Amino acid sequence: MDVSRYADLFLTESKEHLSAMNALLLTLEREPSAAEPVAGLFRAVHTVKGMSATMGYGAVTALAHEMESLLDRVRQRQKQVTPELVDLFFQGADALEQAIARAAAGGGDDAAASRMAAVFREKAAAEKTRAARAKKPAGAAKKANGKDGIMVRVRLKEGIMLKGARAFLVIKRAEALGTVLHTEPPVEDLQAEKFVRDFGLSLVTKTPHDQIVKVLKGAGEVERVWVESGADVAPGQNDAASPPVTEATRHVRIELRRLDSLMDLVGELVIARGQLQALAGASGDAVLDETVGHASRLVGEMQEEIMRCRMVPVQQVFDRFPRMVRDAARSLGKEVEFRVEGQESEIDRSMLEEIGDPVAHLLRNAIDHGLELPAERARAGKPRAGKITLSISRERSSVTLRVTDDGRGIDREKVLHKARDLGLVGRNVTTLADEEVVRLISRPGFTTSEKVTNLSGRGVGMDVVLTRVRSLGGAVEIRSTPGEGTVVTARLPLTLAILRAMLARVANETYAVPMTHVTETVELEPAAVRTVRGREAILHHEDVLPLLRLRQRVELGATAAPVQQVIVLELGEKRAALVVDELAGQEEIVVKQFDPVRGGLPLFSGATILSDGAPALILDVGSIL
Repeated sequence: MDVSRYADLFLTESKEHLSAMNALLLTLEREPSAAEPVAGLFRAVHTVKGMSATMGYGAVTALAHEMESLLDRVRQRQKQVTPELVDLFFQGADALEQAIARAAAGGGDDAAASRMAAVFREKAAAEKTRAARAKKPAGAAKKANGKDGIMVRVRLKEGIMLKGARAFLVIKRAEALGTVLHTEPPVEDLQAEKFVRDFGLSLVTKTPHDQIVKVLKGAGEVERVWVESGADVAPGQNDAASPPVTEATRHVRIELRRLDSLMDLVGELVIARGQLQALAGASGDAVLDETVGHASRLVGEMQEEIMRCRMVPVQQVFDRFPRMVRDAARSLGKEVEFRVEGQESEIDRSMLEEIGDPVAHLLRNAIDHGLELPAERARAGKPRAGKITLSISRERSSVTLRVTDDGRGIDREKVLHKARDLGLVGRNVTTLADEEVVRLISRPGFTTSEKVTNLSGRGVGMDVVLTRVRSLGGAVEIRSTPGEGTVVTARLPLTLAILRAMLARVANETYAVPMTHVTETVELEPAAVRTVRGREAILHHEDVLPLLRLRQRVELGATAAPVQQVIVLELGEKRAALVVDELAGQEEIVVKQFDPVRGGLPLFSGATILSDGAPALILDVGSIL
C-alpha cells in the first residue's frame, strides 16, 4: 500500500502531538512529582509511534519506542523525574520533530534520530533499578478468569486516512480497560490496513458497557462501538450493547490552497460587485438595480462564510512560545514566569502565518533586554523570576498583540548615548519622547547590547517587528517605565484579504484609508485651525488633534480644493486629523500586497483595484500618525 499520499495528514497530526509534548514537559519541569503530565507524554509518544509505524518511518518509530520505554519506567515509579531527565526528553522531542519533518518530506531515515534513540536506550539500561514488570500472557489471563472475554465491535468512520493507526489506538485504549485476548482480523492485518472499516476485539474487563463505548470512541474517527453480552462485564446501560444510530460526519479536511483560491475568487467578486452596483445605479433600471442588490447581498454572505472558514485559533502558533521562552531564559541564566492570554482567539489564517516571527522577536527582546538576572531582581526588591505576558485580543476588525514584562524598562539614557555616538540625534538633545525611542530602537543595526548573543546584539529585533507589522497594515506602540517594565503593543488588521475603506481624493489621485482607524469625518473649518508648538492642530470636540495634510505627505503640492474634508484617525491612544480634498465614500476593497519602491514614501501598506477599475494605494495609518 502506498502511504506517501498520507504524509501531509501524518505531519499535521504529529505536529499536534509534538506541541502537546512540549507543553507537558514544561508542566513536568514545574511539577516533577505530578503523574498527569507523564501519562499525557506517554500517550502522545505512543500515538506518534503507532502512526509512524503504519507509515513505515523506521527512525521515527525507533526513537518514539525508546522514549516510550523510558516514560513507562517513570510512569511505573521506577524512575524519578530529574532536571536532567526533563532536558533529555526535550532533546528527544526536538529530534522527533526533525525526524518527522524529514520522513514526511521523503528524506528517508534520520541519523540524528537514530543516535538519540541510542541515547535513550543506554539511559534506560544504565539507570535500570529493577527488572521490568512481568507481563501476564494473554492465555494466562484467560485461564485466570475461567471464561472467554466479551466481543467488542468497532466501526471506523468512512473515508478516514491512516485507519490502521486509528485501529491501533482503539486497541491500546481497550488494553487500558483490561486484557485484549485477540482481535479480528489479527493486529498485523489491522496495521497493514487489510480491513474495510469494521474490526473486533475480545476483551476481559470489569468495565461497564457504556464506559467501554465511551473510552473506545475517545480514540477519534470512530463511528460506532457496540458490546456483545459477556459474563466478565459488569452490567451497564443496555443501549450501549446495541449499535448506536450512525452520526453524520460534521467535519471535512480541506487543503489550504483551496481556501486561498476561494478567497481570491471572492475578492474578484467583490470588485465585480462594485462595478455592477455602479452600472445599475447609472442605468435607472429598477429591476436591474434590485437584482444587483440581491446578488450583492449573496456575495457579501459568501465572503463572510469564507472568512469564517479561514479563521483559526492563534493557539496553533502560540503553542511553541512557552518552550522558546524556557530555552531562551535558561541560556541567559534567568528565571521567567510566562503566561499566555487569549490564545483561544481566532484570526485569519493568512495573518496567523505572519505574526509568528514578530512575536518571537518581542519575546526574545523581553527576556534579554527587559528582564534582569535573578540576583539583580532580588537586590531591587523584585521576585527572582521575571514575568512575561503574551496576550491577544480582537478589537472591532483588528487584532491586538501585546507583550508585557516587569523588567528594568528601556534605558533611555543608554539609547540616547548610543544615538549620539551614531549621529542619529544632536549632541544638545537631552531627553527622548516615547515616539523617538521607538524610532531609534527600530532602526536597522541599532542595539544597546554590549555583546552579541544567540538572542540579540545585532540590532535586528525591533527592526524586524516594526517592518513586518507595518507591511501588514498595522502599527507598533511601546510604553516603558524605568524599573517597572515595558509594554509593546502591535495592532494588526483582522485579515489581509478584504477590508472596508474610506476613499479620499487629493488632486487627481484616490487613496484608501482602512475604516478600522476612521472614527468620523467632518468639513474643515479654517477658523478651527491652531498652531501648537510650531505645528498645525485642530480643535475638535474640545480635543486638540494634530493636523496632517495628505497633499503634503504625498508631495502633490500646496494647491487644495476650496472646501476640504477631515478624516479623524485613531490608532491605539493616538489621534489625528487628516485633511483631504474630497471624500468619495466607502468601499470593500481587496488588498494586494506589494514591495515598496526603493526610496519611495513609506506611507502605504498595499494597493487595490476600485469598483471603477482604477488603482488606489492603501494608506498605512501607523506610518502617518
